[in-house]
Amino acid sequence: MVIRRNIINEINDSLRFFPVVSIIGPRQVGKTTLAKMLIKEIVKPSLYLDLELQSDLNKLQDAELFLSHHKDKLVVIDEVQHKKELYPLLRALVDQTREAGQFLLLGSASPELIRHSSESLAGRIAYHQLFPFNLKEIPETISQNELWIKGGFPEALKAPNDNLREKWLNNFISTYLNRDLLQLGLNASPTVIRNLWSMMAHINGQILNVTGLTKSLGVTSPTVKRYIDFLEEAFLIKRLFPYSWNMKKRLVKSPKIFLNDTGILHYLLGINDFESLTGNPKIGSSWESFVFNQIMAIKKGNYNIFFYRTQNGAEVDLVFTKGQIVVATAEVKYSNSPHLSKGNYLAFEDLDAPVNYIITPSSDDYLIKEKVRVCSLKTFIDNYLAKL
Repeated sequence: MVIRRNIINEINDSLRFFPVVSIIGPRQVGKTTLAKMLIKEIVKPSLYLDLELQSDLNKLQDAELFLSHHKDKLVVIDEVQHKKELYPLLRALVDQTREAGQFLLLGSASPELIRHSSESLAGRIAYHQLFPFNLKEIPETISQNELWIKGGFPEALKAPNDNLREKWLNNFISTYLNRDLLQLGLNASPTVIRNLWSMMAHINGQILNVTGLTKSLGVTSPTVKRYIDFLEEAFLIKRLFPYSWNMKKRLVKSPKIFLNDTGILHYLLGINDFESLTGNPKIGSSWESFVFNQIMAIKKGNYNIFFYRTQNGAEVDLVFTKGQIVVATAEVKYSNSPHLSKGNYLAFEDLDAPVNYIITPSSDDYLIKEKVRVCSLKTFIDNYLAKL
């Protein structure tokens, strides 16, 4: 079963305008499958190179000569982070004509991690991040709860049984620890990074406490911060920062931490199925992580997302801003009959957003108070997210 990704039209638009387009995201998220879909849809002839194959790497021993012979094609270079020295050459080649759609680069690291791209191809490249599957992409045969428990990585989601899914997740994590992160430049013990990744799972949805992690791992605070930066730039975790613009309040200043996929989160927590999730005290933070990841994968527009928490107890999970203006907030509740805390109402008063959403698993859509709307995640995504 091949699922068409919603981002494909945006990438096609970029290929018609930018000389270089890059699809970035974690390994095994479906970048190669998406690229091959794009190849079938475009009129221009194409050439596909996988830099994890020695035969394709050999073709680029004299990269300028080889690529010059394929000027009329869209050249797709998979796992481009293995040959960072290509970027200055690509810049020189695209500057000869500035034609759109010359190169499609696939990479498992952020532009910040592969700094050569941002330095060499500025103004010539468009980036598109591919997330794990989201609710707007999966077929009706896959339920919201199934996507939540299994996560959105294609092989994990499509695994015929839980045992095979567990084996795939174990191999995914082991490969990242023992090969991929090292190849990307992380100079650290795989055991330490595995422990850190597991700790991230246990504090998922909570405020990051670097001091606590430092004591547990036995490394310095700057080292922990560097490791966390690296995990984020490899698309394995995401930091959500606090909203603080022009607020005359004593605010929490540290970010929240979320794993980028709930399937990996549940594997690291030892949660195998929905029954074990429902009886686990981590279910609330897992649901918050699922909602956050779905919003990040689906959202459009030029708004930013923060959380809000003050020292006097005012808090709300998500704050949507355009520029300096708060356009909405959202509190995430794992309940179809949600009850708001005093801190939620204090946050609504502080931020004075036009609308405050309470996002539930599957409740009806209704107002419980002026400017406070309860709705399911699906309703929020289908009816409200695009309007922010």
